Amino acid sequence: MTIRLGVNVDHVATIRNARGGAHPDPFAAALVAVGAGADGITVHLREDRRHIKDTDLERIASSPEIRLNMEMAATDEMVGIALRLRPAACCLVPERRAEVTTEGGLDAAGQANALETPIRSLRQAGIRVSLFLDPDPVQLEAAARLGAEVVELHTGSYAEGRDGELERLRTGAATLRGLGLECHAGHGLTYANVSPVAAIPEVMELNIGHFLVGQSVMDGLPGVVKRMKAIMLAARG
Repeated sequence: MTIRLGVNVDHVATIRNARGGAHPDPFAAALVAVGAGADGITVHLREDRRHIKDTDLERIASSPEIRLNMEMAATDEMVGIALRLRPAACCLVPERRAEVTTEGGLDAAGQANALETPIRSLRQAGIRVSLFLDPDPVQLEAAARLGAEVVELHTGSYAEGRDGELERLRTGAATLRGLGLECHAGHGLTYANVSPVAAIPEVMELNIGHFLVGQSVMDGLPGVVKRMKAIMLAARG
């Protein structure tokens, strides 16, 4: 079984916004990543628009060359934007204005009532719904009850080197298979730590952004995407 790579271009926008203007362009970066072998593009339209702007999202969503995964909070505003733009997939994530990056998985079990309507609306529009969750069986079972089709496992604790996290990811991926949900993973993955996650047979897609954008400053985005995809495929072996 193969494995897909989704490239998150949020931090191309972060670099652009540090100075203002139009360069570097997240849309152009998305096209470069796809040309280098990325299977999809992920963008996170945040409430405060700290990196990706509405115009970025609209251009990426309108491109026939790009399979878009829109990361978003489960708010009325974001659901409305998704229903208008119709990305291939939406990944519902927790969001706090004070955080630098997403700090953990969504509380699908505790917020089930608030998530039911957004998930139903997105699915009725033909948008594939993913939930960004920690590999906690309570959360994974809640995702199945809520009607999500995909769970993206939060790999942040694994990337930080915490003991036992790789085994938690393996167990979580196997649990998702038993629940009939597709398993994705992402957060904090690099050349150095991606192989054990990519080797988990149930993981069908990895979404990676910050490392790829940062490494591309030294090595160029096409080469970085190609190298990451090669490492993932070799791990899948």
